[in-house]
Amino acid sequence: MPARLEVICGPMFAGKTTELLRRLHAARAAGASVVAIKPARDTRSGALEIATHTGLAFPAAPVAGASDVPTAAGAASVVAIDEVHFFGPTLIPIVQSLLARGTRIILAGVERDHRGRPFEPFPTLLCEADEVVKLSGACAVCGGPSVHSQRMIESPAPIVVGGADIYEPRCRACFTPPKEPLA
Repeated sequence: MPARLEVICGPMFAGKTTELLRRLHAARAAGASVVAIKPARDTRSGALEIATHTGLAFPAAPVAGASDVPTAAGAASVVAIDEVHFFGPTLIPIVQSLLARGTRIILAGVERDHRGRPFEPFPTLLCEADEVVKLSGACAVCGGPSVHSQRMIESPAPIVVGGADIYEPRCRACFTPPKEPLA
């Protein structure tokens, strides 16, 4: 299979990891050598696997940062990376390098931060993608299609690791971005 970049994005609880795992299982069933990678600081599903909120799981190599991705990827023909937003823009040249060597790359993550703004590295990755799958879930307030991840705690940190205890999927109308700090 030729080099290909597939990007799966959307808010929390939209099924991104489920779609990533579906593609990984299909690639493995077709005989491809596959590797799943996750950020080491995302320990919600354990250190050595990617897991969905519904309990589906796949073995994964945890990496501290984007620079560790090539080593974890090894010579696999299919590389899947979950929670891409944890890596920021430093992942972009790594993805480009893997594509240049002929790798099929499947990425999943949240493309908007808790303020509703583009979450790096997604602006570039979405432009570079051969395929974009943008998922939505059900808004926790009204049940409409969610496009945002509402952070339910106050924190200035760009990334706060958590699940339903910290985030809710929200539609445009029900999303309330946090107030900007005074300068």
